[in-house]
Amino acid sequence: MEVEENDVQHQDAELIQLVTFTIGHEEFAVDILRVQEIIRTMDITNVPRAPEFVEGVINLRGKVIPIVDLRRRFGLESRKHDKHTRIIVIEINMMIVGFIVDSVSEVLRIPSGTIEPPPPVVSGLESEYISGVGQLEERLLILLDLDQLLSNEEKEALNKV
Repeated sequence: MEVEENDVQHQDAELIQLVTFTIGHEEFAVDILRVQEIIRTMDITNVPRAPEFVEGVINLRGKVIPIVDLRRRFGLESRKHDKHTRIIVIEINMMIVGFIVDSVSEVLRIPSGTIEPPPPVVSGLESEYISGVGQLEERLLILLDLDQLLSNEEKEALNKV
């Protein structure tokens, strides 16, 4: 009996650490353990015949990294980069990819119990990209499932970039 009570307390106390960012008017989050770094935008080299959502590639300390514009990936209108625009560098399936976001908000620790499964459609995004929705007082965080963000065909296309 004592073990079960400790397990329940442990589950309630389990915190998830997230990096939050905005795209348009929505606030998104990804697991901080998946984020390698967050950088300011830099010169992005266009790649001929790259998939439409691929902005191009950058050279980050000697590594060529494909850059995906999350606005385009989500079917939103492109926006000119400004002083708040950031590139979040993430590893997906043994591949390093940079994702352009409108701004990075903060690093949050939230109890895992505040995360609910995604509704069928969230803000026009297909729910397959979404691993859950976190509630924080007046805010809703859309947690992205990084492994589902790109289809297998898109991952193969990125490998060729």
